[in-house]
Amino acid sequence: MNHSRKGGFSRHSGYPEQGQGTGEQPMFANDDQHGYTRSGHAQGQTRFGPEANPQWQTQPGQQATQAPDAGAPAAQGLHTQSQTGWEQPGPEEAMHAAPPESAAGSDAGAVEALQAEIEALKAELEAAQKQAAHNQEQFVRASAETENVRRRGKEELDKARKFAIEGFAESLLPVCDSLEMALKVESPSVESIREGAEATLRQLLQALERNKVQVVDPVGQRFDPNTQQAISMQPTPGVAANHVAAVLQKGYLINDRVLRPAMVVVSQG
Repeated sequence: MNHSRKGGFSRHSGYPEQGQGTGEQPMFANDDQHGYTRSGHAQGQTRFGPEANPQWQTQPGQQATQAPDAGAPAAQGLHTQSQTGWEQPGPEEAMHAAPPESAAGSDAGAVEALQAEIEALKAELEAAQKQAAHNQEQFVRASAETENVRRRGKEELDKARKFAIEGFAESLLPVCDSLEMALKVESPSVESIREGAEATLRQLLQALERNKVQVVDPVGQRFDPNTQQAISMQPTPGVAANHVAAVLQKGYLINDRVLRPAMVVVSQG
């Protein structure tokens, strides 16, 4: 860097006074020969201040400001420009610029809470699956038991239908034996035939009684249309009106249900 001493003071060769030349090539001076021309400078002079940059010029009553670098983020603590001048970054900008450790801690807590909830849901799902499997097993067993009961009931019903008269048939076997023995006699007398018939009748009545079969013989009783059937009505001395004067055919009941009504003659009085 060259220096020249003119007028008793030191002068930088690159900063001549306005309108004066030194005869030397100054630094940062406009050089038309080499093609160097700086923006905002006239040839052979250097401008500083608002005259050099029109964007720095202010209106009357307005404070001059300089725009910060567009690439510099405000979050790094740089001053921001407003209509009133330069300002420090606010709390929100600082928070966005440097997230506090509490945010990371809250995120970790949220993740742990979600993991705990997932584990709880997995445990509930496993318990529900076990309960569903248990219910399925109980359902299968109940279905099998129901099917077995239905099958046994059907078999018992079929047996009851087939062998309902088993007891009654067994009680009639002695009657058959008595009749076969009576037929084996070659020359029976009238008295023996009568005695044999009476014995056989007694055996038959006993068999009916064991099977809840009752004989209906209403001679002298009041006429009952529920168990009796009137064949005719006629005046009968010694028998009150609407009473049975004679029984033409006995009736039978089985468990208090009419098996056959008695056929009777009703007295008119």
